Amino acid sequence: QPNAGAAPKTGRSKKAPEEPAAGAPDVDSLGFQAMDRNVPGLSHVILQKLNMKSYEDYKSAMDGRKSGSDFGIRTYFDMFQKMEDTFKFCVECKKLPNALPDPKSLRRCKRCQNVYYCGVACQRANWPLHKKFCKKLKLVALDRLVEWLIFTGDIPFPTETWTKPAWDVKGWEDWFSMQEQLEEKLGAIVAGRYMTLLWANAGKPRPEDAELRESIRRLVTDFHSRPLTIGLGLRLFGIDPLTRPLTVHVVGASHVETLNTRLTDYDELTRMFPGHQGMEMVMVGVDVVDGPIMRPPLTTLAPRGRVYLSSYKGLYHDFWESHVETKLAARPDLVVGFHPGFHACPDLLAGWLPTLLLLRDYRLPVLFTVYSEQELKASLQILVKLETHIVGYASNPFASLRPEQVYSSPNKAPVYCSSHYIALLGAEAVQGAEELEDDD
Repeated sequence: QPNAGAAPKTGRSKKAPEEPAAGAPDVDSLGFQAMDRNVPGLSHVILQKLNMKSYEDYKSAMDGRKSGSDFGIRTYFDMFQKMEDTFKFCVECKKLPNALPDPKSLRRCKRCQNVYYCGVACQRANWPLHKKFCKKLKLVALDRLVEWLIFTGDIPFPTETWTKPAWDVKGWEDWFSMQEQLEEKLGAIVAGRYMTLLWANAGKPRPEDAELRESIRRLVTDFHSRPLTIGLGLRLFGIDPLTRPLTVHVVGASHVETLNTRLTDYDELTRMFPGHQGMEMVMVGVDVVDGPIMRPPLTTLAPRGRVYLSSYKGLYHDFWESHVETKLAARPDLVVGFHPGFHACPDLLAGWLPTLLLLRDYRLPVLFTVYSEQELKASLQILVKLETHIVGYASNPFASLRPEQVYSSPNKAPVYCSSHYIALLGAEAVQGAEELEDDD
């Protein structure tokens, strides 16, 4: 997906030669990230395959103003083929099908079923690099297809109330151990109608059932990573949902967090904190997608024992002025930003600056997540310069286990959603700032 998820935003191999830590893909003339810089014309291909004329059409679709029938999709096979077509370019010479004498000459790597080559020469030339990532990219290609089952409702499977206190659940292994009849649930999805439809129309051989089960497990972690990361943030700051109703602001929310979001998508927090006094999640961002959660924030306390989702389409500092200061929305107990990306380029940082300063000056507990260790370092450098008080940072035990590739340059180490977190609270003391300057 253009400008969505890990692929466009980040992801550099740790062994990449001397690239600036804060470097990121440029936004091309159509508004897409990481498309035309490495593969000229790829953004145009994506729009063409979706039966769109401009990036504004794409934005309209993300905002729910364009129906699926407008995409020119008539069958399941057509849907999966159009999605796969947007990955068809030679990863060695970067040529698109229409630049080849025979557009059908592109051949897929048989091992990973992910990357394409225009001929044997390019495949051989690319193999020394591709072999480092081939196995991981096989998982990427598989998960990309199985993800469809999230939209059909097969994933995630119904989960159980936690049998351990939240602080005793150290990561996904503990989480899966609390799921009763796990293998039966996975087996039902593997044998289900939509899994059968998927592989009858995907244009790829169906993997073994064991591979499909593992893919489902990875996608389940991807789905629940956001609510459990919010739960982690509450624990880190000592905020107890059992003692009072809570409000969480998800700042910088986009279609990544809100496209097809259901009112029940964060209910895992209720299983994480059984008996909680009520929690409201307010999605705030200029790219929030219209849907069931597009409803005003609560002016009263969140309903006891429920997770209530609401949203605001706009910039966070505007939302603060128009809603929080006027009591139309509650002041947050925690602010969470999933992959804010302010490290990527000066324009993004400039857009984020009023929000970062507001969060700092109002001493709000903040949890940001990033895709990679490199992005973590670049983000920390910016936050130190802004004199924010960094409470801590670490690997996220509830990071998604689904690998994601850099869209237009797949032969790089895959990244993982919310792989690391940064916890912030207010401004750094003046003395601390002077010590940092002395260290420099």
